[in-house]
Amino acid sequence: MSKKKVIALLTMVFTLTAVSLTGCGGSNQTPSGGTSSTGTGSDNAAGNADSSGNSESAGGFKVATVRWADWGEDYHTGFPDAAAKEAGVEITWDTILNADWGDRKAVLLASGDLPDAFMGSICFGETDILTNIGTFIALDDYIDEYMPNFKSIMESDPTMKALATSADGHIYGLPSKKPCRPIVSNQMFINQTWLDNLGLSMPTTYEEFVEVLRAFKEQDANGNGDPNDEIPFGEGYADSVMFFCLPFGTTLGADNTYSMTVKDGSPVYLPTSEMYKQGVQWMNQCYTEGLIDKELFTQDDSMRDAKLMNEIPLVGVAAGWTADATFGANADQYVALPALKGPDGKQYISADPEHWNYSRYEFVVTSSCEDPGKLLSWVDKFYTEDASIQNFYGSFGVGVEKDESAGTYTVLEPRDGMSADTYAWVYSLRDFGPKYVNDGFNDKVNYAVENGDAAKMALDEGMKQYATEAYPNVSYTADQLNTLGTLFSDISSYVSVNQATWVTEGGIENDWEGYLATLDQMGFQDFIKIQNDAYNTYKSNQ
Repeated sequence: MSKKKVIALLTMVFTLTAVSLTGCGGSNQTPSGGTSSTGTGSDNAAGNADSSGNSESAGGFKVATVRWADWGEDYHTGFPDAAAKEAGVEITWDTILNADWGDRKAVLLASGDLPDAFMGSICFGETDILTNIGTFIALDDYIDEYMPNFKSIMESDPTMKALATSADGHIYGLPSKKPCRPIVSNQMFINQTWLDNLGLSMPTTYEEFVEVLRAFKEQDANGNGDPNDEIPFGEGYADSVMFFCLPFGTTLGADNTYSMTVKDGSPVYLPTSEMYKQGVQWMNQCYTEGLIDKELFTQDDSMRDAKLMNEIPLVGVAAGWTADATFGANADQYVALPALKGPDGKQYISADPEHWNYSRYEFVVTSSCEDPGKLLSWVDKFYTEDASIQNFYGSFGVGVEKDESAGTYTVLEPRDGMSADTYAWVYSLRDFGPKYVNDGFNDKVNYAVENGDAAKMALDEGMKQYATEAYPNVSYTADQLNTLGTLFSDISSYVSVNQATWVTEGGIENDWEGYLATLDQMGFQDFIKIQNDAYNTYKSNQ
């Protein structure tokens, strides 16, 4: 399976874990594939939003957003619409399905027939923004006058300031810091039932881990009478090579686009690092012993899923977001594998608090907007803790309740038989849109019933102590993006081919110098210079 497929599926798993794609709520389909509605506000659902605004006399704005599925229009009828009413504006929403967005985006950018703004980082990436500068206005001059909440946040949180600032020094999009997000990203899960069946202790070092994998292979770990059907280590929903090699320090972040990490304060491309080389050597030894799925690099997604979710568990260890997201109905047999102590005596995890908690370009204003200040005065109301949790789980009385005296929040039980994750997507902007919570906010949040976010946060508690610096969400210039687009396709393809060969057949020690020389011929030094420059610019913007 290619690395790009893994990345794409990983993204969907994080976003849509346990989501039913059955449409919830009615909406009128437009010929272009979106749904439109006019926000009227909901005083009860909005909690803190004041109902005194007069929307009939307010200026009108059209705001487009992209949704993963047709979940109806309730995502904006709570806090967002009531906050608009308080700000004295009227918002007409254009809801576009992600399946239609690629075509719609191309048409909108080409025609110039744009809404006033786009809500959500799913709408545009940095390439879109910086190659269409005339389409999106710089917000710098409006923040001081119209966005006191956001201005205060930028002054106190250097990460928010760095994320807001594009490579040319201007602010084209507003960033977000989400509530109830972990520091640990994907992690390894091990079958505790298999350990118990074989009388094994939980491994704590990479050597002990190999001994456990050998036992899984050589004995009837799943107890079905067939000693040969177990797969000690299998492909999950994360980069199987980097996660297997974690004890050697291959700490890949959430944004796997360029396989970058940070070591000793400097950017590092993992596939050219000594820790990667040592980890792959170790992985080849394990593969040769039959401890790793022999189809790791050749199977398709359906083959992987069939193994992970077989009626009788077949996979001993795999990486993913949570046990239920990775192993389905077999999740109760799996627990988090501890951070294994590696050859250097240290323990490593995959952690990326910035990419999980923060995001960029959550709200962009287009050149079609005639009164950006008025529109931004509404968006500024999103930058409070009350607003942020409502825009993540659903408005007060719908998705969340607040105990004013204690200053705590309770995420409510989902209605209508929906999963907690689906319910949050139906009744809030969820991952998308401006948000901000202070450090320690998550300690104020309780959950009325079992919740995937709560489960992930609980996993986080035992692992986050091992987090190291991850490569940040840097901004690239248009020229840098063009160069990266030219260079990295060939570089990543060459890396992937060699990686599969070295894991399955060996030879990394003999091939290493020639491999690095070939990468240099492919423009690797230009690639790493761009990463260093972007990293330094990010740090200077903090």
